[in-house]
Amino acid sequence: MLLRGANAVGYTNYPDNVVFKFCEEAKQSGIDIFRVFDSLNYLENMKIGVEAAGAAGGFVEGAMSYTGDVADPKRGKYTLDYYLDLGRKLVDMGVHSLAIKDMAGLLTPRATTMLVSALRAQHPDIPIHVHTHDTAGSGVASMIAAAQAGADVVDAAIDAMSGLTSQPSLGAIVANMRGTSLDTGIDMSSIAPLNNYWENVRQVYAPFESGQLSGSSDVYLHEIPGGQYTNLLYQSRQLGLTDKWPEIKKKYAEANFVLGDIPKVTPSSKVVGDLAQFMVSQGLNMHSVVEQADTLAFPESVVQYLRGDIGIPPGGFPEPLRSKVLKSRGLSPVAGRPGASLKPYNFDVAEVQLKEKYGDKYITNKDVLSHALYPNVFIDWKNYEVVYGQVGQLPTHLFLNPLEEGNEVELQLDEGRAYIIRCLSIGSVDADGRRLVSFEVNGPFCHFAFFLLISY
Repeated sequence: MLLRGANAVGYTNYPDNVVFKFCEEAKQSGIDIFRVFDSLNYLENMKIGVEAAGAAGGFVEGAMSYTGDVADPKRGKYTLDYYLDLGRKLVDMGVHSLAIKDMAGLLTPRATTMLVSALRAQHPDIPIHVHTHDTAGSGVASMIAAAQAGADVVDAAIDAMSGLTSQPSLGAIVANMRGTSLDTGIDMSSIAPLNNYWENVRQVYAPFESGQLSGSSDVYLHEIPGGQYTNLLYQSRQLGLTDKWPEIKKKYAEANFVLGDIPKVTPSSKVVGDLAQFMVSQGLNMHSVVEQADTLAFPESVVQYLRGDIGIPPGGFPEPLRSKVLKSRGLSPVAGRPGASLKPYNFDVAEVQLKEKYGDKYITNKDVLSHALYPNVFIDWKNYEVVYGQVGQLPTHLFLNPLEEGNEVELQLDEGRAYIIRCLSIGSVDADGRRLVSFEVNGPFCHFAFFLLISY
């Protein structure tokens, strides 16, 4: 699993005991390998994650968030020496393996060869793991280069789920390595059934596809991470801003340099994305953002980043942007690691309060931990359960597309307990926002009334 250092699995810093408790619970629940990283490669944040995962008994993989281009000596501060120094410090921290986390798919075959071979020479006995995205379409070539340069593991995706902003194709890597000294030993015929299965699964989620139809080599210019790329594209289309997509990508690149040219992965990628969308909406460029910094209503994520709430970026914060923003808001910068000043989370008090609200049998240790990590999301979910009950047994297609009149479905709610439910009729919405729905459950009639929230 991915562990965002002191950010655990959230977008903010947590008290240290929450990070340790999460890793303990995750290990007990079956997580063996913890890939620990920080969105800014801030070692003090990573150290907490490394210690927490190690204390839980996990295999700890220290990940370097990759940005820039080590093969281009003109590409700023993210040089080969930068990553070698980062790798050395992670090994000294006690990690069991090193990972290169290439969120945007910026690794070219040449850069991959340079970086992996240098890390292998520096650390001959530690496993090296390479992760990339295939946004530009060169992921397969880069992963083959990684293997040839000495990487022990590369990440890939089953063909039906690969390419574009996902990982490079597993089948393509396997096929291209056949008959070489790095043959994977995987039988190509064993991939086909799995691929067929995932092709069918993907069709179920077709309404949620981003709409991306091809690779995008301009990722080398804007450096948008794979997961964020599809989210931003989907959002722009939902908002009717498809024609603004090229401008959003351009502004993302500008926002990155306004913020100091930083590694972009959750949550730092959100900071850059928020600023980029803000610049588009306000008609701002790199220079006007800095010039007007003391008067602009920046997104909260940008203010928090400049304050130091997620850590310290490589090379420090951009000036005079930071000073202007903090001074105009009367804010003081965070000194050192943000989580170090947070009070320990009181799990015992939280458990008592949640059980009083939802009942003893409905609150587990995992619920308390979920509340510590995502308080608002957890409350929203519990409120949802109060209205709709347990929906975990619903088939995906039924959850996404409720039954229409005349349709039926078989639900396996418990072992040995199956129900055949047929939708008989769906009434009109009344003045109070309710409608009457009639079902046939294993024969008898069953009537339900429920509320609909209709948006116009």
